[in-house]
Amino acid sequence: MDIPAGLETLDFSFPGRRAAGGFATVLVGVVGSGNLEVMLEADSGQACAVRVETSARGFAPIWEAVLTDFHARHPLGGVRISINDMGATPAVVSLRLDQAVAELPGARP
Repeated sequence: MDIPAGLETLDFSFPGRRAAGGFATVLVGVVGSGNLEVMLEADSGQACAVRVETSARGFAPIWEAVLTDFHARHPLGGVRISINDMGATPAVVSLRLDQAVAELPGARP
């Protein structure tokens, strides 16, 4: 498969089943080799919109699986998630997403 160099942008949307409500922007992680940053922002819609900017091109099915699993655990609505990735493994992606959700008001301990 011939994959051009550069960042790949992936967009996903999931139906929200639990409104996140208003909250201050949450940022966890750091963009660096094998890591990523996750930013959560309140959104006026009812869905959970996710944008991934990744240096690891050609992995859309893996991203979709990881994000589907995340949304099954955290069916948030009214949230915009931005992910800036530098080759993180699926386990690190899940960890950072869970860390970000834990920062939301009313998050479970």
